Amino acid sequence: MTTTDTLVSRARREFLRSIVAGLAVLAAALAGLLPPMRRWIKKLRPPGALSGSDFFSACIKCGQCVQVCPVQALKLADINDGAGNGTPYLEPRLQACDFSCDVLQCILACPTGALHLEPQKKEDVRIGRARFLRPEQCLARQGKGIRGSARGGAFSGLLRYTEIDRWNPILVANHPYELEQCDLCVRQCPVKGAITMHPLTQDPHDLRREPEIHDTCTGCGVCEMICPAEPSCIEIIPLHQTEGTII
Repeated sequence: MTTTDTLVSRARREFLRSIVAGLAVLAAALAGLLPPMRRWIKKLRPPGALSGSDFFSACIKCGQCVQVCPVQALKLADINDGAGNGTPYLEPRLQACDFSCDVLQCILACPTGALHLEPQKKEDVRIGRARFLRPEQCLARQGKGIRGSARGGAFSGLLRYTEIDRWNPILVANHPYELEQCDLCVRQCPVKGAITMHPLTQDPHDLRREPEIHDTCTGCGVCEMICPAEPSCIEIIPLHQTEGTII
């Protein structure tokens, strides 16, 4: 084999090695990207968010909606959240959107229409839909009550208690309860009639009740946040999530 042939053969081997190495790097990158993308599917978007790719196209990640939220419910996703990096989302178990602002300031603050209200009614805004997922942990279904703080003294979540202050949310930890029968998801729901309690049997002495979620639910997440069970018996399912697919 001539020197030229040796050089060509060596160059070919180097080229093939570089292709293999590049494919390995690409595979590793995709392996790291796909899990965050799956996690983003579970994120709740703010009130009035456009659907599917329209939201990601319209949102410029300015954070103005985050700044105006009176209960600091909105956060901006980071690189670990995958494809939604920089876009706003909610984690209702930590902090629900209780409509404390009444005029949906996040929508008013959005400069691009990524958050949009049409028709002009707060009641028509949907974040998601509550689902009663863990009935075996529900205190109401066990016929039990709640005494003290719903989520413990260290919980930092805020909620507007209209009987205390119509406009200013307070710490849930600072509002103890003395209830013979737990009905916090119904009691604290800001949308009248969105959740109701129903007896499990016809026996008048049976204290067990079960929450039923109705179509008027906006998915604000107050029921998930206030639930004293751990994990919460109720979770909010995003509107854009159906069988793990973004639509």
